Amino acid sequence: MISPLDRKLGDVLGGRTAAAFGKAFGMVTVGDLLSHYPRRYAKRGELTALDELPIDETVTIVAEIRTVKERSMASRRGSILEVTISDGRGIVTLTFFNQSWRAKDLKPGMRGIFAGKVGRYKGALQLAHPDYELFPDEEQVGMSGPSAHAWAEAPVPIYPATSTIASWQIAKCVALALDGLDRIEDPVPDHLRERFGVIHFGAALELVHRPKRDGDWKAARDALRLQEAFVLQAALLEQRIVARAVAATARPAAPGGLLERFDAALPFTLTGDQQVVGEDIARDLAAPVPMNRLVQGEVGSGKTLVALRAMLQVADAGGQSALLAPTEVLAAQHLRSIARTLGPDLSARLMPTLLTGQLPAAERKRALLRIVSGQASIVVGTHALLGDQVGFFDLGLVVVDEQHRFGVEQREALRAKGGTPPHVLVLTATPIPRTVAMTVFGDLDVSTISELPAGRAGIESFVVPLADHPGWTNRVWQRAAEEIEKGRQVFVVCPAIDAKHPAEDDGEAPETDDVPAGPTASVEATMQLVAGVEALAGRRIAALHGRMSADEKDAVMQDFAGGRIDLLVSTTVIEVGVDVPNASTMIVLDADRFGVSQLHQLRGRVGRGGVPGLCLFVTSAEQGSTARERVDAVAGTLDGFELAQIDLELRREGDVLGATQSGGRSSLRLLRVVADADLIGEARIAAGELLEEDPILAGHPALREAISRRLDESSREFLAKN
Repeated sequence: MISPLDRKLGDVLGGRTAAAFGKAFGMVTVGDLLSHYPRRYAKRGELTALDELPIDETVTIVAEIRTVKERSMASRRGSILEVTISDGRGIVTLTFFNQSWRAKDLKPGMRGIFAGKVGRYKGALQLAHPDYELFPDEEQVGMSGPSAHAWAEAPVPIYPATSTIASWQIAKCVALALDGLDRIEDPVPDHLRERFGVIHFGAALELVHRPKRDGDWKAARDALRLQEAFVLQAALLEQRIVARAVAATARPAAPGGLLERFDAALPFTLTGDQQVVGEDIARDLAAPVPMNRLVQGEVGSGKTLVALRAMLQVADAGGQSALLAPTEVLAAQHLRSIARTLGPDLSARLMPTLLTGQLPAAERKRALLRIVSGQASIVVGTHALLGDQVGFFDLGLVVVDEQHRFGVEQREALRAKGGTPPHVLVLTATPIPRTVAMTVFGDLDVSTISELPAGRAGIESFVVPLADHPGWTNRVWQRAAEEIEKGRQVFVVCPAIDAKHPAEDDGEAPETDDVPAGPTASVEATMQLVAGVEALAGRRIAALHGRMSADEKDAVMQDFAGGRIDLLVSTTVIEVGVDVPNASTMIVLDADRFGVSQLHQLRGRVGRGGVPGLCLFVTSAEQGSTARERVDAVAGTLDGFELAQIDLELRREGDVLGATQSGGRSSLRLLRVVADADLIGEARIAAGELLEEDPILAGHPALREAISRRLDESSREFLAKN
């Protein structure tokens, strides 16, 4: 029997309205509409603070009409109706062109909800042609005394809206859906609702959308938050069960084999974390079920070495390993690093092979032959590894470096090249707070390497606040020159390639919440700037960015790694994995345009050898802005796990899973991974207990339906393929 929540929206709202909701919000079913929860609640007797409205954003506000006047247009025929609304302090003007009839509705003293895009006209705030819904006058609704007070104080839901569908239109459609809703089952079992002290799902839907008092929507949100956490954790834990039910080829370590030979020749001792994580991976690989492990570790903590040891264990068992890297620069560096670490004898035996999109035809042909024949036990590549022409002899292990750079389909395309499901090892240098790991990677085993290898000289970080000290720019370049004079090398990172090409395609899109206005620092402009800096005269300076060819990028990186370039001006193409021990200084221009994890990654490119690291975050962001807080936070600590938590707290409410990681409707709605950390943990325990008793949810059909409803097709693929 179909759930009332799975009814088509058109059956309830009519085809035309349903199509509008589908276009605006991607809604298809009644469940989609009813899970579009109010963003906040206003009161009819409470006004919005108009002096805090953001310019150029669409807003929904509650205000009182002060004046209504009509005047003729000066330059052409027609009239303008100007209505001023106020919260008692600020004033906003509503402007309507050739719509004098609205004066009959809009009368001084009336209150209502107004929606539109905030602009400025002659210095005053303005909403041009706004939508509105007026509250009926108390006398008209026949109320006085306590009933009038209750009416004025009742919460009015304000929904996330668009320019085509206003908040009150959503409210009316939600009411229509609720009025026609049959009884629905709660996916959270009765005993769990009692344990957590929350109301039934059906009551929660009613009260979150049509509360009579503040306590109603608060109780509703508590229940809906629990349900969201419980359903998501049940889905992730169920996927673990499914993944472990699939057979894989066991790849145990061979006594006296390649891994033992490699370990014996290492000129240093593995850190304690590397040993513990290595043992976990070795045990996973030796089992006849696919490994699905995420290894997160600080920048420079030796994750790649741990992965290489896993590749050697797989090679001992006759299998091949494929390392998927996000950029050609990083893939080429990984190959050189692996070959250097293995040494000539093991390299000749394992034949590490590079495959990227821009290899010359003859070289690509040789690489493909070595891969398909099994000659290459270790294959390193970019997206080119995913091509139809690429075949493996016996793919036993897939290693994904910097997992956040790849979509689900890309990882699955590589994994599908194994005859039997290969083991999967995912690496990330972006530390993940425990609650995010539970929420996003709950179906993976998570290992952490937080211990850094001995011998690191450390990094000092400083903010260069140009908003406070505009003259400090010269000192930045003098400091770079001083480091070069000592025989060291300098990175300079810009958020854009040139005025026309921001560098988003080289990495994550830069944050843009409240960054300063004005031109963005670019590689092109900075190259021209440093050419005129007297302190850098005669120094060897080069550029690197994502629009260069693979050969050009590789040549520049090899020259920099070989000490033939003193100062490298780059985009975030060098963000991850680039290893130049002699590089001492990282200068990040317009640092406010990068996210916390990006800044931490960039800083990790220096201080990697015995040379002390220096990082200068140059920013024009004002003190107190969120953009400046991000930069200050990174400069204040080297602890990536602390920064990951700070990043979550600074970030606005949004999609924790991310559109590239999952389907559009799998983003968190009411749940917040920082505020609801304890709830997520408790929900995971509860979901685990339930699945242990009922692994296929035969006795919990409502939960089974909720998992299917909550995770659309692409989201299920995300869970299945991660």
